[in-house]
Amino acid sequence: MRSYKKGTSVTSQPLLLSKRKKWLWLLLFLAGALLASSSTMVLPDSVSPASAAQSTTMTKRFSRGVRYYLTVIDMRDRDTYVSIGLPKGATQANSSRFSGGAESFRPLVYRQQAAVVVTGTFFGMDANKWVMGNMVSGGRFLKYSPWENYGTTLGIGPDKRLEMVTARVDGKPKWQNHWFSLTAGPRLLRNGKVWIAPRKEGFSDRSVFGAARRAAIGYTAGGRKLIMVTFPTKVSLQKEALILRDLGCKEALNLDGGTSLGLARSNKILVWPGRRLTNVIAFYDRSHPAPVALRESWQRFSQGDRPRIAQKKN
Repeated sequence: MRSYKKGTSVTSQPLLLSKRKKWLWLLLFLAGALLASSSTMVLPDSVSPASAAQSTTMTKRFSRGVRYYLTVIDMRDRDTYVSIGLPKGATQANSSRFSGGAESFRPLVYRQQAAVVVTGTFFGMDANKWVMGNMVSGGRFLKYSPWENYGTTLGIGPDKRLEMVTARVDGKPKWQNHWFSLTAGPRLLRNGKVWIAPRKEGFSDRSVFGAARRAAIGYTAGGRKLIMVTFPTKVSLQKEALILRDLGCKEALNLDGGTSLGLARSNKILVWPGRRLTNVIAFYDRSHPAPVALRESWQRFSQGDRPRIAQKKN
């Protein structure tokens, strides 16, 4: 006959077992929550009051067998601003007529004093180090040529509306309607579907096609959130596109990467590039206020001011 300790009745045993089951279920729930926090989740357009206080967030993620940094920028926040940083404070990007050269990542980062700084677009290895495509920052052209017709352009227009245009498929972007504009590629997502056609966009460098350290930028439906991913280890364009789609992006494009890949958060460098750079993208928020000149340029743009194309002198 089974004996029990004094003060413990037979009828109390089911209650003890019930409590143990509850604790077991609680432990399983917590373990599941922990796993979910380390995996990829689709980001909703709505922002909870707790997360709304910070318009720029960065986390480490792991999905599809790859580790990466995920940066989310709330474009609805009035303190959110985006700009392009150039070497040594230059006011023009490198082109056939001008070259400011290149600069180490550290001074480029420190000069921006931004929440997040990441490598921008591609540039040539020639003496001038031409940057790819036309550029607009702060409602002003940093580089313009009417002949640019390759790659994919991310533009920010009135009301911080985001758009993505692939020149050889959609026609040339209307750069003069952008407050911010940067061209890179290849495109990764179109209307929520994987869309990778580098040759159609004009890319011929084989290094773009293979696996590499990469960065990419995209946005959710409605353009409320700007999503950026940075991969410190090699990843294919296909996997990069799938991860951005998993994160809820509707449109996305690939940025410069490989030896040029760099990432910094609050002046702390997380990914070091292996070469000097010609351009970076800087993101500002409430904790890292945008320069006064950048904020004022947005006010002028909101009131109807637009980038002007310099007229050639005869």
